[in-house]
Parts: sequence; C-alpha cells; structure tokens
Amino acid sequence: MNVNLISDTVTKPSKGMLEAMFAAQVGDDVFKEDPAVNALEDEIATLFGMESALFFPSGTMANQTAIKIHTQPGEQLICDHYAHVYNYEGGGVSFNSGVSCRLIEGDRGRITASQIAACINPPDFYHSPKTTLVCLENTTNKGGGAFYDFNEILSIRELCDTHQLSLHLDGARLWNALEETHENPEDYGKVFDTLSLCLSKGLGCPVGSLLLGSKEHINNAIRIRKVFGGGMRQAGYLAAAGSYALKHHRKELNEDHRKAKEIEAVLLTCDYVDKVEPVSTNIIIFSLNSPNSEMDFISKMKQKGIDLIALGKGKLRIVTHRDYTQKQHDYVLTTLTKMN
Repeated sequence: MNVNLISDTVTKPSKGMLEAMFAAQVGDDVFKEDPAVNALEDEIATLFGMESALFFPSGTMANQTAIKIHTQPGEQLICDHYAHVYNYEGGGVSFNSGVSCRLIEGDRGRITASQIAACINPPDFYHSPKTTLVCLENTTNKGGGAFYDFNEILSIRELCDTHQLSLHLDGARLWNALEETHENPEDYGKVFDTLSLCLSKGLGCPVGSLLLGSKEHINNAIRIRKVFGGGMRQAGYLAAAGSYALKHHRKELNEDHRKAKEIEAVLLTCDYVDKVEPVSTNIIIFSLNSPNSEMDFISKMKQKGIDLIALGKGKLRIVTHRDYTQKQHDYVLTTLTKMN
C-alpha cells in the first residue's frame, strides 16, 4: 500500500471535478474574458463580503502580490517567525518588494496584538525601516495547523488602524479553520485589507489561489500579477475546479481533521515519540525521543509505503487530505503502533 502524507497538495481532482473542468466555458483571462474565472472571482468575493478577487496560479504569488501592494522598498512587515511568507516563498519579500521582515516568536505561528505593538518602529525614526504591514497566517503551516481566536484578530485590526498599518492574511488553509470555528467568512472580509485563499490544498484542486481585497487593491494586483508572469489564458478550466470544490469539498475537510486527531492519539501512545504538538486541523507535527533519528524513521516508514516529511530540528510532519482513504488510515495507525 502506498500512502502519501507529505502534504495536502498531493491530491488528484475528483471525477466530479474533472467533469466540471471539461464542461467549463472559457475565454482569455488576460483580457478578463474567461467566464469561469470571472464567476469564481465573483463567488469568492461575495462569500467573504469583499469588493473584488483575482485568480492566481499559486498562493505564493498571491501573497507576494499583496505584500507589493501594501509596501514600498526599504519598508518592513511584521510576521511570525514560522510564517510561510518568510520561510517558504523563496525570499520573495526581499527580492520582489525590497522589504524586510520583523519576526515574532508567537504561539505555533500565531502572534498577538501586544507582540506586534512592541515591534512597530517609530515612523519618525528614520534609522529603522518604516513598519507598514502585518501578515498573519491562518491556519499556520509550520505551526501545525493552528488557527487564530478571532477576537485576537480583531485586536490586531484595531492596532493596525491606530498605527496606519495594512493587514494581510495568508489564508492558504483558512478553509480548514472555518470548518472548525464555524465563523462567517464575511467577518474576515471586514477585518483584512487583503486575503489570500488556496484551492489546491484541502479542497483538492490541481492549481489555483485567489487574492481578495478592494477594487483598488485588485486593480493593482492585476498589474503586479502580470509583472510576476502570472497572467493565464483559458484559466477557466482551473477556475471551474475551484467552483466545484466550494460546492462539494468543503465539508469533507472535517474528515481530514478527524483522521489527523486519531493519528495524534496514536502517536501519544508510542514510546518512540517525544512530543506531539496539539492537532487542531489536518497537520500533525511530532518529534522523536532520539533527536537525530528522524531521517531513519522516514526511511523505515517509506519502506512500509508511507511517505511523510521532515521539517528540520527533529520535527516530522504528517498532513491528512481528501485522497487519504479510511483503509489507508487504518493501515497508518496500525503501522505507527507496530513501530514501538
């Protein structure tokens, strides 16, 4: 049996999704004439109560576009030290926007208003970079799928208003958070200046992310996307997958969360495991008693047909997803138990 738990990006389109893609009415999206892309953008913008949305080939490009919208070269953004925009976007913050990152050591990738307040540089002190942007991530990737208390987000919004800072959300796995919290997407639309959403993770689409914001921000984003090489032609085949996923795949995220929590429960009983970080959604991060044995453990699991990934510093990661079946799940639970 082969089980890929490296990421929730390894999924294949479902039969219904493929049928929707083949049936899509398409045009040239660079000229904004692709009806399937326009429909998806309108649907997502309406769902979050925001003025406009723009389809992107990747979440990284959507985040990097948002950062460029909100900053000027030489300025600084504030984010957690686990943030995807800092760790996993190829240094794009500095390369694309000429911006530095002020890092905060938060709680599993989540930062607080008080921590942010302590890191805002005085605007009249020209020796330090001007702070102009705060970036949050929900759920947190490197933080193990943790999600924010929305009241903390409201406090951060109030702080940003006081200091005239923009607020961007890397919501690559926000869909997972919404299934757990049952919050209204429109509340997020009211709080964030821009917000990125991924379709190719938990929702199972082959490609695609969106950036949401005001009409002015999205008009700017169209130009930046072009500069980054992100303009696509008949992208409606991809957008149709997103529209299908919104209707049929969101609730299935709860199955991913259930399986992740069951893996957590088994790992907590294993003698070879030193620590399991609390599982909130579909990501499990754990470490072994022997700190230098993670690659050996990965190799042994691979021999049994199970793929997972190392995060460095002794941490291992498992990510559940819609293509991870109950039969595979039972096999993984049994295998982890027998590794004792």
